[in-house]
Order: sequence, then C-alpha cells, then structure tokens
Amino acid sequence: MDNKLKIVSLTLYSLIILMGQMIGLPFILWLIFTSFDFGNSDQIFAISGLIGLILNFTKYGKLILRKILSFILMILPIVKLLTEIPLEKFNYFTFQIPLLVFVYTYLFYIIKPNKNKKTPYKNI
Repeated sequence: MDNKLKIVSLTLYSLIILMGQMIGLPFILWLIFTSFDFGNSDQIFAISGLIGLILNFTKYGKLILRKILSFILMILPIVKLLTEIPLEKFNYFTFQIPLLVFVYTYLFYIIKPNKNKKTPYKNI
C-alpha cells in the first residue's frame, strides 16, 4: 500500500498540466527545462522540486522527516507559480485535479503508519 500511494502521488505530481500560450506542458517537463534555464528566477524552485522528487527514491524513504522535507520541496515550485501568476490562470481541471489528488495522497503517505516499524513489544 505504501508503494502504491507513492507511485500514484508522484505520477500525478509529474502530470500536473501547466497551460502555456499554445499547449499544456506536464509539470515534470517544466521542472526539467526550468532547472537548466540559467538566469531564470524560477530556477531554484524547479531544482528544489526535482530534489524533492529524487528524495523519494533514496534508501531512507521510510523516514517521516524525509517524507515531509520531500513534500515541502515538491510543493515549493507550485506555490511559487500560484503566487506569481493570477489564480484565474489555473482554473482548469488538468491542473486542479492532479494537484489536489497529489496533495491528498502524499499527505496520507506521510501520516500513514509504517507497518515495518520495529516495536519494543512482542505480539503475544
């Protein structure tokens, strides 16, 4: 269940669509292109989003603080876009639905107890 939540949330994070002048662009492509666009003010936020995405694939994936840090790093570029661009520009379902489902599933992934935790008490 833990891996399924992570896969769903990261897939939806990558598939958030940002509408451009002509076509929509998946968010993962925006992160990659913007992280290599030197001199862009959004570059640091794109890099933080990519670092947060990569943190999900490290061997310390079960730590709660790492999950929280990863979520914060991934949500930073979205918050930056929402504060920089008028909210009316984000009034379409291919942005809203994946974003909401990503936030809910990732928060559930963070607060869901880990079944593999070692407890000091034995089951009798």
